[in-house]
Parts: sequence; structure tokens; C-alpha cells
Amino acid sequence: MDRTNRNTALASALVEELARSGVRHAAICPGSRSTPVALALLREPAITAHTIVDERSAAFFALGAASATRRPVAIACTSGTAAANLHPAVAEAAEADVPLIVLTSDRPPELRDVGAGQTIDQVKLFGSAARWFCEVGTHDADDAGLLHMRSVACRAFAVAAGDPRPGPVHLNLSWRDPLGPEPRPGDVTAGSALALEGRGTEPLTRVERPRPRADGALVDALAERIAGTERGLILAGRGTPAESAEPIAALAAASGYPVLAEPTSGLRLGAHDRERVVAAYDAIARARPEELAPELVLRFGELPTSKALRLWLADLPGAAQVQVDPVGSWKEPTRTAGLVVRADEADLAARLAERLPPRANGWGRRWLDADRAAAAALSEGIGAERGLSEPAVLRALGDALRDGELVYTASSMPVRDQEAFLPAGPADVTFLANRGANGIDGTVASAAGAAAATGRPTWLVTGDLALHHDSNGLAALRECEAPVRIVCLNNDGGGIFGLLPQAAQVTREEFEAIFGTPLGLDLERLAALYDLEYRRIERPEELAALPAAHVLAEARVERDSAPELRARIFERARAALAGLGLSVGGP
Repeated sequence: MDRTNRNTALASALVEELARSGVRHAAICPGSRSTPVALALLREPAITAHTIVDERSAAFFALGAASATRRPVAIACTSGTAAANLHPAVAEAAEADVPLIVLTSDRPPELRDVGAGQTIDQVKLFGSAARWFCEVGTHDADDAGLLHMRSVACRAFAVAAGDPRPGPVHLNLSWRDPLGPEPRPGDVTAGSALALEGRGTEPLTRVERPRPRADGALVDALAERIAGTERGLILAGRGTPAESAEPIAALAAASGYPVLAEPTSGLRLGAHDRERVVAAYDAIARARPEELAPELVLRFGELPTSKALRLWLADLPGAAQVQVDPVGSWKEPTRTAGLVVRADEADLAARLAERLPPRANGWGRRWLDADRAAAAALSEGIGAERGLSEPAVLRALGDALRDGELVYTASSMPVRDQEAFLPAGPADVTFLANRGANGIDGTVASAAGAAAATGRPTWLVTGDLALHHDSNGLAALRECEAPVRIVCLNNDGGGIFGLLPQAAQVTREEFEAIFGTPLGLDLERLAALYDLEYRRIERPEELAALPAAHVLAEARVERDSAPELRARIFERARAALAGLGLSVGGP
């Protein structure tokens, strides 16, 4: 503990407990009021501190680091609007169950609401987005004050990590002068060893969170239901734990059910058994073949992003849907789940697989045949199109990926095209995306945070608007030792809006003004500003030749023709499914 003065003691007690609880990374923003906690984080040997100047980017950097490591990451900033700039990342963390510990510094009570500079109301600043808020208060460095800081830190870590549901917590820290490490003999009056040193290498208080285990009778009933239902599907969406891949694959093998695996589930790619993995389900769902309509759906993680799949399943009222949700997040936008099971995904899948007798499933085989036919048609359709396109780039990304890499994908069109066109494959790759609040802000910084925290080579797939939204985040790449390859699909505006009804409901001028929003970005100059290597992608296969370095690769694609291009590609898949004798339809 740093006993230089009251503030250094209080801040170091707090940070010691964060480190002992398990915090390994922190994003620090410059500021005067936050000096005590920023200095404590910087000096704590167990924590790697990353200095990010822009608060919004810093918060998303911490979000990306926490998403990739699945453990709480701290973010510290000064008072005033600096704290308000953290809100978008806090909102995303709340919706996506990402563990963040937000440390905002504040004026002491006597300087609030009296016109003191750089002061706003920070009490419960993030509203319901924070799993827990604590107005830490001002304290002396006595036994009570130091123990309070230690206890608050332990509680913050426990709540953020998932007590009961992972997410952001907010500690508002009030500091009186002196803010810096100015020696004040006699400031530290604590006498108890517990207050001064805590429990050594262990946190003051540790919270154990055993994963919920389904009752044996429930597992038996579910196994019986699966054994009696041939027409079943397994859905694996974002939030499916990595350790669930093998058990879910085993459940698919035992049941004969296909696994519709979104890339962010971790099941579309990897070394696990992928024999029953379906990647082209978006194209299949658009065709709605009656022969492939399920009677039972087992859901792990969130529903896949595919709107076509969501609408199809919602239009099958006779299909029983079971959602596995261990933390009570209630990811149920379609209101189609008839049963929610509070159980560990890996444990439940493994126990179900053990209880199922081996069987051949002809209906499941028809799904796999449909997947192969649709995937081949998508590939042929992409190849038949002239010029560079988003589907072509996302298709080629699958060939460029290598074991151990990480892919961070921007919301809007990139994450949808990734879902629709990225093929299954053997590469052991982690896919991440900010799909809680689904914003395009902070994407660059999130990817940088993931790369910095894991040390893994990272791909960022983004559109030009998402890149523009977080161009400040490019500065965070200096915190990354591992290479970050940014692939920008530049269609000069908001491509997704061309696929929405508004495109046909307003004039061309109105559409461009409020939806298309072309920016005319010069990405080569942007790369130079941040000392990034720049590459212009002319052919999809050039992705595999990008250097293992911080590089901004621009793929210029057409925006106006994109809806028709995608329609032609999906029509090929529809025809391929019809060629299998399936009665294709669709909305």
C-alpha cells in the first residue's frame, strides 16, 4: 500500500483488491481529479494499464478486452463530461453481459452543485445500465475507510463477473486535495493489518459462483422429448461459451440434429466435431422449405442475427423452443421460447447427449444436404458477380483465417454478411461483435482492446461509417503488440439502409441526406495519420496476403447495387434448394 497520503492509501487499497480479485487490464484516461486511482492502477504490477486519451474509445477498449478475456476490466476517468463519454460502452456492456468496472472520479460533496468547474451530477450517471452503483464517498485512511475501499472493490468485481449476471458496475470516487502523491505524514491512521494489507495475495472477500445445474428429472424429460422428436434443430448464437462447443457437438451427434451456428457462437469454425454444423441457414431460412421446418428447437446463447431465421421460427407456432439461459438474461425478442432452462450450457448438453440412444436421423441429413447445396450456390453466385462486393470479402475471410486469431466485426451490414456468407471451417478462431446494443460506435477501440488483452492477431471487419465513428480508436492500436488488420468495406455511406423499406419510401435526395450519408473518406490519409500501413484490396483473395502488422485495408464496394446483388446470390441458393426437391417459398 502507498501510504504517502490519504488518497494514495485509499486508491491503492481499492486497486490492490481489484488485482487480487482478478482484474488484469485497465484503461486509463488522462485527468487531474482521477490522479489517485489512475496512479494506483499504473503502479499495480498485476494490472496492465493502457492509457487511452479519448474516454469513449477508452471505454470501448475496456469493453473489447473484457469481451475477449471474459473477465472484468477496469476503466478510470476524471470528472464531468469525461464520465458521460463512457455511457455508450456501459450501455453495450449491460446489454451484452460484458463485465466492466467503471471508476469515475468526482469532486467531494462540498464542491458539487455550487458551480465548481468540471462537475456534473455523476450519481447513478449510467442509470439502469449499471448492475450496481456505489457512491464511494470521501474517507479518512483509517481502519474503517481502508476496509471500506477494499470491500467495495471486492463487491464490484463479484457483481461485474456475474453475481448473478455479468455486466458493468459503477464506482463514483470522491477525492479531496491533494490529488497527487504529495507526502502528508500522519494522513494514514489505520492500525489494523487487515485494513493496511488486506489478506496478502487473496482478496478481502471472494464470491464463488457455481454454474447452475439442471435437475436430473428435467434433464431426463428433455432427453425423452428429444428422443421422441426427429425434426429438431440446435441454434448456437452469440454468448455460447467456448467450452460448450464439444458438448453441443456431442448432443448434435447423439440427437442427429443439425447445429445452426452463428460465427460468434464459436461453433461454426474450430477443431470440434463440425459434421452437423450448418452455416448457410440464412439462405435456407429465406426459402422456408416446409420439409425442413422443425418441431423442436434447442437454443444456446442468443438467437442468431439472421432476420430471416427469426421470422421463420416465429411463424412456426407448433415448434417447441427451449432456451438455455444460465444467468437470467432473458434474450427472448421473438417471444417463442416455451421453456427457459437455468443451467450451464456445457453441462446440460453433455448430460443430454449421454442419455440419448444412438439413432439415424434422416431429417437431419436433409438439413445437411440443404446446407451443402445452399453453400455451394452462394459461393457460385458470389463468384459470378463482377467486381468486389461485401459477400465476396466475407467469403474470402474464411480462407484467410488461421488458428489462434480473433475477428471483431462491426454491427450493421458486416456482421450480417459474415453470418450469411462466412463458410464453416477448421480454423480455431474467436469471433466477437458488439451485439448487445448493436451500435456501430466504438468498434475500432473494441478490437484494439481485444487484441491488447489477449495478444492474439486480430481482424477487424468494418464499414466506412463504423470506422468513421471511432477513428479516434485507431490511436489505441499503439497498445497492441499483436497485429490488427482492419478490413474496411467502403461503400461510401450506410449500406444497410438500402435494404430497408425507407429506401423505396423517400426521394433519392432525402435518402442520401439522412440514410445514405456519403462521407467521401480518404482512408489512405487516415491510415497515414495514425502510422498504419495502407493497402487497397482489389480482389478478395488478397486478404490472405495482408501483412501481419497494423494495417488498414480498404475494399471499395458498390452501395446502390448491393441489394440487387444479394438478391441474385440468394436466388441461386433458393434454386439449389428447389433442385433437391424442397418446396421453397418465403415471404
